[in-house]
Amino acid sequence: MSNPVEERWIRRYRDDDGCGTKLVCFPAAGAGASAYRTWSSGLPSDIGVLAVRYPGREDRFGDPFPPRLEALADDIADALGELTRHRLVLFGHSMGASLAHEVALRFQERGCPPTALCVSGRRPTHALAGRQMISGTDEEIIAHVVGFDASRAAVFADADLREIVLPAVRADYHLVDDYSGGRRPLLDCPVYGYTGDEDSEVTPEQMSRWAELTRGAFRLRVLPGGHFYLRGEEAALLADLSDVLGDIKFRTKTAL
Repeated sequence: MSNPVEERWIRRYRDDDGCGTKLVCFPAAGAGASAYRTWSSGLPSDIGVLAVRYPGREDRFGDPFPPRLEALADDIADALGELTRHRLVLFGHSMGASLAHEVALRFQERGCPPTALCVSGRRPTHALAGRQMISGTDEEIIAHVVGFDASRAAVFADADLREIVLPAVRADYHLVDDYSGGRRPLLDCPVYGYTGDEDSEVTPEQMSRWAELTRGAFRLRVLPGGHFYLRGEEAALLADLSDVLGDIKFRTKTAL
């Protein structure tokens, strides 16, 4: 029987009885679950592909925005707790990486850590000091978004689309700016990092510091591109994730 609270927070792109591993994906600021709509076709058929549905956008357009990133992590961890019965891997890009990390910590505190955490395009929690603040006027926020993704200029140029899209971007930017990070307990699971080699928000050296947040293994993969490298390099990213997930499946089975 489906859990109505869980269903409110998760969009399932593939999740049948044959999915022994579940990959839960956390979108970037301003984005929605649909950012991961194509991933199921690029990952093995035994991998469940689920995406978190943030409030205030897409099919949760009328839901209020969370006041703080930590509060959003609390809500997600509470809603998705039953998923920890499975082999669970979390993937987050940009703001989603911080959220995935916070949710992983909450699962671990409850005695059910994820099997692995995959983080992309985001400084680690304890290395956020000195980062550029991204909130500002609406025009400054739009300029920041378009600077990463020129294809969204057309969306903001349309008055009706702008009214739909901008509130979620603005709310998420405030979440990111207000999130101070800091030291957190070490994770017991391995962490896999991904970034673009031309990302203006985070360097490969900064991404490598995620290694300091786990007692497990860490590995970083640098792909061509900027902050949203994962669009142009989706095939390469999913091929690497397929290898990671296959290795996780093998290791967890042999450990039983």
